Amino acid sequence: MPEILSFKEAINLVSGAKKPHLLLGNGFSRALRNDIFAYDAIFNQADFRKLSAKAKRSFEALGSTDFERVIKALQDAWILVKLYESKNQALANRLRRDADGLKEVLVTAIASNHPSLPSDISKVAYENCKAFLGNFDHLFTLNYDLLVYWTLMQNEIAPDIKCDDGFRTPEDGPTDYVTWDPDQNYSQNVHYLHGALHLFDAGPEIQKYTWVNTGVPLIQQVRNALEMNYYPLFVSEGESEKKVEKIQHSAYLAKGFRSFVNIQGALFTYGWSFSDTDDHILRAISKGKVQLLAASIYGDADSPQNRTIVQKLSTIAAARPDRRRLTVIYYDAATAKVWD
Repeated sequence: MPEILSFKEAINLVSGAKKPHLLLGNGFSRALRNDIFAYDAIFNQADFRKLSAKAKRSFEALGSTDFERVIKALQDAWILVKLYESKNQALANRLRRDADGLKEVLVTAIASNHPSLPSDISKVAYENCKAFLGNFDHLFTLNYDLLVYWTLMQNEIAPDIKCDDGFRTPEDGPTDYVTWDPDQNYSQNVHYLHGALHLFDAGPEIQKYTWVNTGVPLIQQVRNALEMNYYPLFVSEGESEKKVEKIQHSAYLAKGFRSFVNIQGALFTYGWSFSDTDDHILRAISKGKVQLLAASIYGDADSPQNRTIVQKLSTIAAARPDRRRLTVIYYDAATAKVWD
């Protein structure tokens, strides 16, 4: 295993005129409330009643509570049934319905179990999180929850963080939401790469629900929308290529992904597991302009999962030509003390 630095040592290596960028994974949310955002917790809160009886049992059969892994397995099974049992259209349709239905189950489970108010998180936690986020320039997150948004909205807590998610008041005046303006997002530096609970695709525009325009708690607005069968902009497909397809069909998501591809300098990851379902993110790093990648390592550095991370990053670093050399370093996630 390579040397594992502390977060302070890693950030000091890139201190200078230009701040590094940050990519957040599920570990960011789990570091605050593992009882809510861990895969097991989400699975235990999920309501599978609208799906076939076997949908929930698929998790047990695969030995996983990872929704994206099970969605991918069902999608693969659907394709194979069409090949091997072309006359069994009923089974193929059931597999596809369950794969699509699990995406909705995932969104609803996260929303139903999510903290209800920003005040459910302590001021100390926000202070620590803002101190962490303040180290970075562009912020990219793969998470669907509201934690990043809530933290950045704590304007009374230092430090003051430059943050712009590209949403503005609609041209026809204030309403219950704000909209993403593709023509005025040159200063955008906060990107929800896979969507989020408070972002909704309303056809001709992308809407962001806000508390300030309605006085209704944000998570309650999301829950109300789900009850009316309005679903947030979510990229929860089970395989990387399917995620890319969905990203490419959304101007908002595609813009965020292009911004990620084009970043230069140093990139830190925190709480990202480098799973196969996110290979499009890893390919973007491989083909991009990042010169230094600092990856967080959680727990035993010699664990199988961490060894896999090191192997993947060693492979993409070795594949880079000398003119685009990529240096990879590792730091202990616990030393970042993001929330505590």
